[in-house]
Amino acid sequence: MFGWEFPPHITGGLGTACYGMTKSLSKKSVETIFVVPKAYGDEDRKVASIIGADGFHITEQHLGKEFMDKVLKISIDSLLVPYVDPDGPVFAENAEVQERLRILHNQTSSFQFSGKYGSNLYEEVNRFALIAGLIAAEQEFDVIHAHDWLTFQAGITAKRVSGKPLVVHVHATEFDRSGENVNQHVFGIEKMGMEEADIVVCVSNLTKNIVVSRYGINPKKVKVVHNGVDFKPSKLLPEEKEKTVPEKVVTFMGRITYQKGPDYFVEAAYKVLERTPNVRFVMAGDGDMLKRLIMRVGELRMGDKFHFTGFLKGADVERMLANTDVFVMPSVSEPFGIAPLEAMRSKVPVIISKQSGVSEVLDYALKVDFWDVDALADAIYGLVTYPALASLLKQEGFVEASDLKWDKVADDLIKCYKQLA
Repeated sequence: MFGWEFPPHITGGLGTACYGMTKSLSKKSVETIFVVPKAYGDEDRKVASIIGADGFHITEQHLGKEFMDKVLKISIDSLLVPYVDPDGPVFAENAEVQERLRILHNQTSSFQFSGKYGSNLYEEVNRFALIAGLIAAEQEFDVIHAHDWLTFQAGITAKRVSGKPLVVHVHATEFDRSGENVNQHVFGIEKMGMEEADIVVCVSNLTKNIVVSRYGINPKKVKVVHNGVDFKPSKLLPEEKEKTVPEKVVTFMGRITYQKGPDYFVEAAYKVLERTPNVRFVMAGDGDMLKRLIMRVGELRMGDKFHFTGFLKGADVERMLANTDVFVMPSVSEPFGIAPLEAMRSKVPVIISKQSGVSEVLDYALKVDFWDVDALADAIYGLVTYPALASLLKQEGFVEASDLKWDKVADDLIKCYKQLA
């Protein structure tokens, strides 16, 4: 498997999903080699063998003519360009790539990766793909499984080096992240990965429809495998699970970006507060829309009822959910959405957008169109005002979410792997 992040070093749901899959696959005697750009040493190595591309040393053997000819051919075909920038060339000459590798070998013998999503992301993605080919040549494996566009080139390179089948896992597309203003570079990598793959796994039918209609992928090789959720025993003390404020608390938890619809949450909050003062709103997360939304909350003069916590993880998420009466995910386009399942498992009633993949598997959640602020406000008002409705969603939602386990995801993935054997 190739992934961009792995717990405990995560920035969102992708790393959590990768952990849930590998953990359940390991229970079913599937051995996974999980390759990430940067390994920290504190990953759970009971569920997978973790390899960091940053620790991979380039040797004289890697620079040999036979091996380099093979890898360099792959690098050109895969749009692989070390040190590429968004406005740079798409292709590089073999000699240029080989010379850079020799310089790297003579200096440090390994690439350096931040493993983040910073300004040099394209550069790291392409470096990762190159190292993937070197790693694939040394490891024993049966199937390659690459998660999202960041690792699709790595998957392609590993496939061409090894001749083994490739599964690409689409957790989100560029249309989910950017709407119609897609980044053509990222779109190109996504399309190439899906075309090269032997099987394309999508996290929802919503995502499958995008893959087929927008990327032109043959629906016969596209499989839908809904995500699960991993429920760990709570580490909170009983007193930590008690609410700390008397008002009802309505929580948004996720990246504060266009895709997640945080601006609709802010507008709905204002409408709810016009009808009842007995509510506090919390936005937990970080992202490029944060400053704008802080200013909007100030314009609406509801700063005393609206709180920004920043990005939460681990026990802080538990504490937040323990204080939450309603969880809201108003995503504009959400391929799946694990966060509502975590809330339901904490016996918190949830409101989700109809434009989310998780809505395909949930009956005990209120569903609204992301753009319908009035409907969202009505749903929030109903759950904070009518105890019977909230109680129903708490109890039935808990049972429903508890049935969505990663073990089933692992079973579905194993079927895909066996189909390629």
